[in-house]
Amino acid sequence: MAQLSSKGLVVSVPTLVLTVAAAAISFLLLLLKFVVSSPECSCAIPDSSVSVVTGEEHFSPSMEDIHWLKQQIEINGLHLPVNEKRKGINPRTRIAHYEGEEAKNHTALPCPNELLVETHHSYYGEPWAGGRDVFQYLAQTMNLSRDSRVLEIGCGTLRVGLHFIRYLNPGHYHCLEKDELSLRAAFSYELPSQGLLFKQPLIARSDNMNFSRLGFHPIYDLIYASAAFLHIPDKLVWIGMERLSGRLKPGDGRLFISHNVKFCTRLGSDQCTKRLNDLGLEYLGKHTHDSLLFNHYETWFMFRRLKR
Repeated sequence: MAQLSSKGLVVSVPTLVLTVAAAAISFLLLLLKFVVSSPECSCAIPDSSVSVVTGEEHFSPSMEDIHWLKQQIEINGLHLPVNEKRKGINPRTRIAHYEGEEAKNHTALPCPNELLVETHHSYYGEPWAGGRDVFQYLAQTMNLSRDSRVLEIGCGTLRVGLHFIRYLNPGHYHCLEKDELSLRAAFSYELPSQGLLFKQPLIARSDNMNFSRLGFHPIYDLIYASAAFLHIPDKLVWIGMERLSGRLKPGDGRLFISHNVKFCTRLGSDQCTKRLNDLGLEYLGKHTHDSLLFNHYETWFMFRRLKR
């Protein structure tokens, strides 16, 4: 029992013991409630049954990749050059190289010297880096997903195509190209050096707008021709336009043609529009985009396939 005196508050021993005991019990109950109501620990526990490799990493080409590439070179009528000493590239390569038959055992994909020094990067009359500008513009304009399907008419040495191949799912980038030297650079150097063999793009050597080389009949989200139609007679361009229209996704799909569309405007405005409509195509307008690294802009003419 507590008593009030002139010396202050006096507390008896039994009362003090009971008070401490009650406080201890209250603390224990509070602690138990906190532990029970707390969420389970979300700490990650390593699972030894899961490999650290997700299956998406491709650090080096597999034998299947190399076999695929050699098969594509054969199908397109190209040929691999003789594996020679790489003179004129780096002094070390003139010293550290294999001789005779031994050379065949170490270079899976022998590459011409002119490709190793990337002379083909100057084929286009403008910086190689411009390929990235084209990719960014088209991919952003179309809001492409990795599952989209893309066809390029005249991919050359893959100045633009490399970026689409890297972004898209395997097999979703297709191209028609007639120039053998460009295809050799694409197959023998660009795809292997960029680590993109596993993407297995469908690149077919073809002229006269022969789409049969593409095999099956895919429907594309995006079809584009970067300067390719500038070097083709108007009559052949219209043949290509007719064949392209059937491969473009109705409504949402887009066809982009760069630089100009003189094959159409030379007919006059009314006749141009009529001929496009006869093919099921509608002209949507002219657009431009700037280069990131140099003073340049590219002009594109956009079309879509009408829903019928």
